[in-house]
Amino acid sequence: MNDAAGVRLDQWLWAARFYKSRALAKAAIENGQVLVGGQRAKAARAIKSGDLLHIDKHGEQVYDVTVIRCENKRVSAPIAQTFYAETADSIARRAELHAQQQAARDMVHYPNRRPNKRDRRQIRAFRHGE
Repeated sequence: MNDAAGVRLDQWLWAARFYKSRALAKAAIENGQVLVGGQRAKAARAIKSGDLLHIDKHGEQVYDVTVIRCENKRVSAPIAQTFYAETADSIARRAELHAQQQAARDMVHYPNRRPNKRDRRQIRAFRHGE
């Protein structure tokens, strides 16, 4: 455990499994998608227990987490989830987004089979205005 000295922000994000590589974590930090205490930070910034992070992954998944453990070694996902505590507001926001995405998927009608030759001709005629 590295709680006393702190850990680099990009290393912690990688170890806590928010990003698949340190390079992706560093790019997200440089693009302003990761905020520490509401302010932009550099990848080399040392974070400690109790720091509040706002992680925006492509506008879809937004996490507000509090750092509990400072680790720089990547571990399994269940153990990595013990490195932070997600706020209740963040959990509710992501659950609402998931429900909206599920409702959108349920509204789409997919055909039961692939189009046959006759169906393909009709599709072509419709697309080309014949």
